[in-house]
Amino acid sequence: MGGTGEIKKMKTKAGAFAKVLLALTTLLALFGAVTTMSAQSEPTADETTAESKGQQTDIEKRIKAAADVLNEVMGEKDKAIPDKIMRDAKCVAVVPSMVKIALGFGGSHGKGVATCRTAHGWSAPAPFTVTGGSWGLQIGGQAVDLVMLVMNEKGMDALLSSKFKIGADASAAAGPVGREGEASTDWKMKAEVLTYSRARGIFAGIDLSGAKISQDRDETHILFGKMVPFNEILNGSVAPPSGSAPFLAAVHRYADQAREQGSLTTPATN
Repeated sequence: MGGTGEIKKMKTKAGAFAKVLLALTTLLALFGAVTTMSAQSEPTADETTAESKGQQTDIEKRIKAAADVLNEVMGEKDKAIPDKIMRDAKCVAVVPSMVKIALGFGGSHGKGVATCRTAHGWSAPAPFTVTGGSWGLQIGGQAVDLVMLVMNEKGMDALLSSKFKIGADASAAAGPVGREGEASTDWKMKAEVLTYSRARGIFAGIDLSGAKISQDRDETHILFGKMVPFNEILNGSVAPPSGSAPFLAAVHRYADQAREQGSLTTPATN
């Protein structure tokens, strides 16, 4: 009897150990996947050399990727961001391939660029980072393309501060899409920032509550050749640097042209 009890205890311990080992193996695999995805978007250590040789730096590649995301999102007419929302946006921010991972607890991190309306058109792109966390019974990892539209002065002031927390300094809500979004006006009264995401992985959904937006000082220095404060970039005090054209052209195409078309279709008032 005693021997049988000892065997059962040994089996129980072995089973528990196997579960722990499986969980650790899964976690390591997920972090390995995230590292691979991050490596595709993280700047290299030798960008100065690349720039001196006339090659694209990683921030310039990210600007191009942000333009591609906006073009692809707006290319799906029935699921695109409504024109009236684009024409009312004060600022447009895009994060290509924001990485999210979870195993009981989770987090997210991404790098992107933002531009704001000024008296002379759209500002130069300002590099920024977004980081946030989540909690729940969840397992998985994914990369998502994130688009954020700042819709009013309060949201713009928060963005210009170069560091703010979504939900605390500026409220955010999932933005309406397609034709149904065109008919909705509730979003104007609910949020300073409208968020859109396009998932390419297995982890469903995205939550920006508590996410922190901060200026990416390293990539700002690489893009402009010196450190320029976030608000100076976004209020139009500096000229757009080389490599900015694809992103600014995409924003102009969807925001300004929507505004021009909107003004043409608005009945004149007497």
